[in-house]
Amino acid sequence: MSSKPTCHLIRPESSYEGKQGLSYFAGIAAETVGSTGICMHLLTMPPGARAKAHMHESHETAIYVLSGEVHTWYGDRLEQQIVAKAGDLFYIPAGVPHLPANLSNSSASAVIARTDPNEQESVVLLPELDGLVA
Repeated sequence: MSSKPTCHLIRPESSYEGKQGLSYFAGIAAETVGSTGICMHLLTMPPGARAKAHMHESHETAIYVLSGEVHTWYGDRLEQQIVAKAGDLFYIPAGVPHLPANLSNSSASAVIARTDPNEQESVVLLPELDGLVA
């Protein structure tokens, strides 16, 4: 076996349940390809889906919305809100609490990339904030 890095092709056919309460399609991660600085997945949120309040402790998140729209509450007390629509790019700094939800009647899909190569390692659930968003 060679330890020389090589390229990998991932077809997002399998999925996993994230701590956040959403189902993600398997993608680029330390667990799938041995990445050391990035994680990238595809997420489809059905109508009415909502994540648990959480943050990524020391890793940044970049999101590209492919279809639909997602409301995201963010801030120390989830006091701010943004609506990301198809074609939008959305950035979440490390350590910022957030809670995304699909309030529409159609699915929303996005590509999500984080600077944490592990699928779930830096996810910190914030159950004390869940009740702040109706």
